[in-house]
Amino acid sequence: MYGNSSVRDGSSSPELTTEQRKHLRRDLSSVAARTRELLPGEFVVGSELRSDASGPLATVAVQPPVGAPVSATCPLDGGIAIDEDECEDVAVGLAASAALQVKKAVEGGPKPTAR
Repeated sequence: MYGNSSVRDGSSSPELTTEQRKHLRRDLSSVAARTRELLPGEFVVGSELRSDASGPLATVAVQPPVGAPVSATCPLDGGIAIDEDECEDVAVGLAASAALQVKKAVEGGPKPTAR
């Protein structure tokens, strides 16, 4: 019954202006580009900007050539920009996690038989 109601839990997230959204997308693209620089071309890197009840969410995801995809939500500075100090940490951590997924998939895969 309450799913269609406009009544919320009392916390409302401010809507981003067009300029703030454009700035946030540019920051998010920078994190995704840095992640791509750290990985071979076989890894697919994408980003998404969306909003939920708590505010905007900036996410970067990596699909390794084998293994499970990984993603990270970028910390926002004041809710309207990606924290510059965190950009490099997010990109490096995400690239490392994606590489680890490949390693796990390869180690867990079929083993060649000895002759």
